[in-house]
Amino acid sequence: SKNTLKGVGYFLGGLLLTLYGFSGALVILASSLFIILILTWFLLPSDLGKTKTKAKFSHIFSNSPAINWLSAARFFLFGSRDVWFVVGLPLYLTASLGWSFEQIGSFFALWIIGYGIVQAMSPKLIRSRQSEHLPGGKTAQILAFILMLVPAGIALALYSELNPVWVIVIGLSLFAVIFAINSAVHSYLIIDWSEHDKVAMNVGFYYMANAGGRLTGTILSGLIYQHFDLIGCLITSCLFIGTAALLSQKLPQKSPA
Repeated sequence: SKNTLKGVGYFLGGLLLTLYGFSGALVILASSLFIILILTWFLLPSDLGKTKTKAKFSHIFSNSPAINWLSAARFFLFGSRDVWFVVGLPLYLTASLGWSFEQIGSFFALWIIGYGIVQAMSPKLIRSRQSEHLPGGKTAQILAFILMLVPAGIALALYSELNPVWVIVIGLSLFAVIFAINSAVHSYLIIDWSEHDKVAMNVGFYYMANAGGRLTGTILSGLIYQHFDLIGCLITSCLFIGTAALLSQKLPQKSPA
């Protein structure tokens, strides 16, 4: 799966940083991407991905309020993860806990692979919890409120000077499980609520919001960590998740007509 490949990427990232340093790792990655670019240029069919009709930019945005609210919630949900996971946490692990690049890369790799496994199991987990009832907007809202407790608990534990290693490992594991289930619910809803002839467009808009949230979270992660350390990143994560939960109140419980 893609999460397994991401996990392998974290392993390789830690290894490259250890062996070649930051600049050397970037050169190797850039060279690899250039080789892949050349291969795809010559090997992929020239008409791949082309459509007979081109959609206007205004058509990218959904006309369905449910899709728009779900995409907004998705923006803040994924921003809440990356605002502490992407920049703040790796810097904290190396600067405050003294972890090596290999340790950080391995830890993140195992986390992302485990996250992918939980996400794949999420449909069965949700069904077993809700009998035969399918998830709706209320499910996404409840999961968001539960998820908000995790970064809040991690921040409180770090502030109370509990063992930071155990706090991070246990907290991040809980975050992975709840976040993966919440993300899977969102992915189910975007398909369920899309009209058959607009699935591709709606999913594209939805993942555009997803990417926007990740970009925003990544930028804020570095900025906030510089001024407020990891606890500041975790508090921002709570605010993002709370916003996602509030936006989820606008989601219908059943598929909109």
